Amino acid sequence: METIKNSDATISPKVILITGASRGFGKLWAEAFLKRGDKVAATARELKHLDELVARYGDAVLPIKLDINNRSESFETVQKVIAKFGRIDVLINNAGYGLFGTIEETTEAQARDQMETNFFGLLWMTQAILPVMRGQQAGHILQVSSMLGLATLPVLGLYNASKFAVEGLSETLATEVAAFGIRVTLIEPNGYSTDWSGASAIRTEENEVYTPLREAFYGSLTPDAWGKPEATVNAILKLVDSTNPPLRLLLGKVAYPLVKQSYEKRFAEFEEWKDVTEAAHG
Repeated sequence: METIKNSDATISPKVILITGASRGFGKLWAEAFLKRGDKVAATARELKHLDELVARYGDAVLPIKLDINNRSESFETVQKVIAKFGRIDVLINNAGYGLFGTIEETTEAQARDQMETNFFGLLWMTQAILPVMRGQQAGHILQVSSMLGLATLPVLGLYNASKFAVEGLSETLATEVAAFGIRVTLIEPNGYSTDWSGASAIRTEENEVYTPLREAFYGSLTPDAWGKPEATVNAILKLVDSTNPPLRLLLGKVAYPLVKQSYEKRFAEFEEWKDVTEAAHG
């Protein structure tokens, strides 16, 4: 088998399944893997959005039409990849979108759709891949979460909630599958200049009582708060090539200080109420 050279080691080509590969991080990372010689199964809701990848990389790409909310399609997708490439080394659960709006403004349909895609879609794909990786006694599952799965911002309540759910699921998963040689990593990006907050986003109908909050929030988003998507490529390549990947990987200069501040505030509050906490034990 041909090998891939990188700065750390000589690494065999991998078979990588990426959901939501038609745009943003998914497309960018798919191209990076293909450029270095990996095989990529790329999913999208519409196959035409994968035509560019196929035209450029041919048989190294397996384009798959997938509605991530359809559990049976997730299992079928995994079987298609096995039929084509014989194994799956890495799953990148990337499909998802942002829902912008306050919690009060969010409709039932918007809330359910957000959880259906960002959480349940990821769950179905994870369940589908586990029998394959258990059989291989090897594999790496990358869950694209967010810094907002660790710390919250206003006007993104349901998105925050969906990513907090992904965090709990994936941290638990890591403890359940480690014995099978399966590793799990939560990718925690801050905001990046993709269309996540643009064409891909859903927005609630605004209630004017939240106008001051909304204006303050959007006014705080300076241009340098948004990372360059291309800058994530080397981090992702290094992550999938690691023999000891982390459970969590923060991406971007904003993510680390925001999460650090949030956790310091939590522990200060825990400490302040420690006596009440211990007295409640009985």
